[in-house]
Amino acid sequence: MTTNLETIRDIAATTSWMKLGFYAISILFNVCLMAQVFTVGVAYFTDPTWWHIHVWLVRGYSGLALILLAGSLVAPFSDKIRSLAASLPVLLGLQFCSIHLKAPLHLEVLHPLIGFTLFYVSSSLVHRLSSEVFNKSDVVTNA
Repeated sequence: MTTNLETIRDIAATTSWMKLGFYAISILFNVCLMAQVFTVGVAYFTDPTWWHIHVWLVRGYSGLALILLAGSLVAPFSDKIRSLAASLPVLLGLQFCSIHLKAPLHLEVLHPLIGFTLFYVSSSLVHRLSSEVFNKSDVVTNA
């Protein structure tokens, strides 16, 4: 029979692993965004065949945004982390809409701006998580 203290330790260990896994996925998502910027730069300035890689890359990693959203709702995270994680699928959805919807207003011009916002939010999530997961007291309250 386990005691309450052992149960608390088990829950804390599980929570810690969940947070660490969530942190790793957020880093992977952020690295994928960096690869997106790299591939679009190569496609624009050097070799247009890289557009295909740019497109397939986002199709490959966009599911991570949903995993991060679900993880933020399951693990005990702050409201700031939950809101950053919830922003990722919304911004990705806007990315898809900005490039695929044809409108007289030419909303496709928003695509790079949304992309930079996506990278900012993702980087902020990684920063916040590093402070929360590793119990750093230097969490910036304005970020």
